[in-house]
Amino acid sequence: MTKDKEKQEISVLGRLFSMEVFLLLMGIACLSYEIITRELIQLFWGVMIIGGSIILHFVRKKDWDAHWEEQERLKQRYEQKAQERIEKDAAGKK
Repeated sequence: MTKDKEKQEISVLGRLFSMEVFLLLMGIACLSYEIITRELIQLFWGVMIIGGSIILHFVRKKDWDAHWEEQERLKQRYEQKAQERIEKDAAGKK
């Protein structure tokens, strides 16, 4: 079996047993339980859980490594400007 094929199979298994799928199944279970018992609170929780699993899917889809690298660059730029401002103030007071 090739390396790409192994990665693809792991990827498929990972998606089948992911947190999003688990949450989606729990939401469907809550909705099913609402149909059986006619308790509206189960409908509420089912909709909230399914909505949360969809949001989680889109959040995980985002490229977080690039996001944190950008945040780190912004932080370094801010610290550099703050240091320059401190040095400028110190030079102005002398």
